Amino acid sequence: MKYRSIVKYWLYAGCVLVFFQVVIGGVTRITGSGLSITKWEIVTGTLPPTSQAAWQSEFDLYKETPQYKKINKGMSLQDFKFIYFWEYFHRLWARMMGFIFLFPFIFFVVKKWIDPWMIRQLGFVIFWAAMAAVFGWIMVASGLVDRPWVNAYKLSLHLGIALMTFSFLIWGTFKSTGVQNVAIDNTKIYKLAMWFLLALILQIFFGAVLSGMRAALYYPSWPDLNGQYLPEVLFDSTAWSKENILDYDKDAFMPALIHVLHRNWGYIVYFFGMYLSLRIFKYPLRRLFYRGAILLIILLNLQVLLGILTLLNTSDTIPVFYGVMHQAVALCILAVSLFHLFIYKRRTYT
Repeated sequence: MKYRSIVKYWLYAGCVLVFFQVVIGGVTRITGSGLSITKWEIVTGTLPPTSQAAWQSEFDLYKETPQYKKINKGMSLQDFKFIYFWEYFHRLWARMMGFIFLFPFIFFVVKKWIDPWMIRQLGFVIFWAAMAAVFGWIMVASGLVDRPWVNAYKLSLHLGIALMTFSFLIWGTFKSTGVQNVAIDNTKIYKLAMWFLLALILQIFFGAVLSGMRAALYYPSWPDLNGQYLPEVLFDSTAWSKENILDYDKDAFMPALIHVLHRNWGYIVYFFGMYLSLRIFKYPLRRLFYRGAILLIILLNLQVLLGILTLLNTSDTIPVFYGVMHQAVALCILAVSLFHLFIYKRRTYT
């Protein structure tokens, strides 16, 4: 089916909205803003506090959280407004996405401007977007009881669901452009691209856990980890326990382990991606295919640089710009990886 221009632009807008939702979520996480709003109010929470009394009420609720008592005790109301802004902006952006996406979707279905395949594809987008919202609150709730931060594993799940939403949406967007008309059936490249995507997903998971644990604060150095390539705590057999894995903020074991996993698996993903790109250059293909490979090379090198800069600029806090850009580029690499899968395997869409 050939889709109308308005449908294509709507899908493009959806991809941009989801991309920036993930980026805003990254800012919210790094600035420690995610626990500033202690209630999940889908309708009434659309508007921020508008009076001094309302602001004070929100601040008083925040003062009851472990984060305030253990980390931010004595924070001023003005500082609270800063972290409140980012969490509010994150939630407001999600609501805006819902309105921009859902109502046109219903309209296009009624007008029959999208076919059954696209309806199913976008149905998955709506489902995963709803799950991201639900798990977002579950994630926040995990930081309102004992820990002063959200649970790193729940945060990783929340990000993973957001990336599922993005992946289904961008796959549908590829379909809307008609780019599948130039796709080729290259089994070798397709398999390499699939393995690269799986390796990338695991790397993103490691990165999400590392970020959720704020593990960069433990080892703000590169290429070593505070003078060691393998921290001594990893050689302590007693440290390999369920308690240390679950209560990761009470011991240096998990921050050390996740650093080793994320850094070393990152090297593997980097060289695998470079190899994939070089293999693509060996085939006589259209310029479109080479552009994807060139973009992957650029993004992989940029991602490594941003990861290093994030570590080297971490002191008492994690640098917001480098940390957020590191996450944003990971999202771009995911998009390019999905593009490679899309154009190297001929499929029938009905």
